[in-house]
Amino acid sequence: MATHTNNWAVLVCSSRYWFNYRHMANTLSIYRTVKRLGIPDDHIILMLADDVACNPRNAFPGKVFANKGRELDLYGGEGEGVEVDYRGYEVTVESFLRVLTGRLPAHMPPSKHLLSDASSNILLYLTGHGGDGFLKFQDNEEIGSRDLGDAIGQMYEKRRYGRMLVMVDTCQANTLYQDIWSPGVLATGSSKLGENSYAHHSDMDIGVAVIDSFTHYALQYLKGIEPGSNATMQEFFNTYDPAQIKSHPGIRTDLFPDSLTETLVTDFFGSVPQVEMPSHRPFPRNDSTPWTITVPPPSARPVISGCASGFNASADGIVVKPAHDLHTVAATQQDWLVVGALVAGLWALKRWTGARRKDRLGGRGEGFKAD
Repeated sequence: MATHTNNWAVLVCSSRYWFNYRHMANTLSIYRTVKRLGIPDDHIILMLADDVACNPRNAFPGKVFANKGRELDLYGGEGEGVEVDYRGYEVTVESFLRVLTGRLPAHMPPSKHLLSDASSNILLYLTGHGGDGFLKFQDNEEIGSRDLGDAIGQMYEKRRYGRMLVMVDTCQANTLYQDIWSPGVLATGSSKLGENSYAHHSDMDIGVAVIDSFTHYALQYLKGIEPGSNATMQEFFNTYDPAQIKSHPGIRTDLFPDSLTETLVTDFFGSVPQVEMPSHRPFPRNDSTPWTITVPPPSARPVISGCASGFNASADGIVVKPAHDLHTVAATQQDWLVVGALVAGLWALKRWTGARRKDRLGGRGEGFKAD
């Protein structure tokens, strides 16, 4: 797996209205999972209609659940709220494409920007209603597979990701990533061409389906993953069971250069980045000769005139040279200590010259004013 230094997640629920409750629950479930595994809110772009929690039909106001046991409130459980970056009618094809490509207006706040780079691993999760090569946005417009492929292509050309996982839960989901051509992309979907994706179960008190099968079984596996886990993407994909999911999930690996047996689940669903250490020293030199600093004795130091606003180190008798050029070789110092010693020497010289000037003025100092 290529080294990455940061993780991002773009989570999109493209549906609205009460009867699409499960799509919002899908998205919030993934949101809770990636937060638990270490991706902070400022590295998550969450897009959803946000019209379920406070819907008048909701028997549990202000709450959203993904299972009929209602064990976890996805909207405000565990004392944590949900930071929605794009809500309601902000969730459009245009805003989604602008987020991916970084073409947002300058006045947009940082929380709405995907500030990724070439060292970023990105999880792109999409859920809603779809068909052959498209995904509907709020029953009003569609994004096509070519649109998605072109957007990710722009991201690749602009070095906005290192590796990306595209995960789609919708009818005929596998057709949505068929036109992606950019290197470094791993993709998976819930159903093949001509096949529907189905809800897993309903809650009779809520009155609608609360989660889709593909996302439900993915979460069952991810629930056992911890931030330091060594579980791989191959192990994750091996859990796919068409009989359980009631559709045939797809996996596309031809654009992904790394082995799935070496790619960790937390490389996309968590945030356990590797740190790159610079190979060069902070103050490089062309040779390894130790350096030292010499300051002349007070009798040899020049007097700075009263109108001088500063001084030059070499002109004022402070000499910095390689140690082998000195008659008395000083102890070897690290490069950064040289800079500190030089600053200290200049400060001491300025104090000394200030005192001399004060003596010449008869003790009156620079602030003296005659009567």
